[in-house]
Amino acid sequence: MFRILLLFIIIVPALEIALLLLSGRTLGLIPTVLLIIGTGILGAWLARKEGAETIQKVNRQMQTGQMPGEAILDGLCILVGGVVLLTPGFITDAVGFLLLIPATRKPFKRWIKKFLERRMNNGQFMFIRR
Repeated sequence: MFRILLLFIIIVPALEIALLLLSGRTLGLIPTVLLIIGTGILGAWLARKEGAETIQKVNRQMQTGQMPGEAILDGLCILVGGVVLLTPGFITDAVGFLLLIPATRKPFKRWIKKFLERRMNNGQFMFIRR
């Protein structure tokens, strides 16, 4: 897992730099910078909107005595998507928007569920009860 994460940390920024340079050469400096700023602003607005809706959904489910598992996964995806969108780059922007849009968030939520289930089944997950 650590090796994959390390590889990801090295490869993604290199690809982002290459795409930014290509965009700067193709579109020009000003349009590229405006595109980066625009996606950041749009992403922040979308994250705030989706986050507020998810918080309301969690509150409604808690008030009715339901466990808000899906809503918590939505919140996690929205948080990560919002943070990723604030980092400059086209790859991270694409991933961030995929995490923020409800229809495209579902595959990420399935992956998170499977990841957590594997951890729990392998005994790599610790429950602390108070």
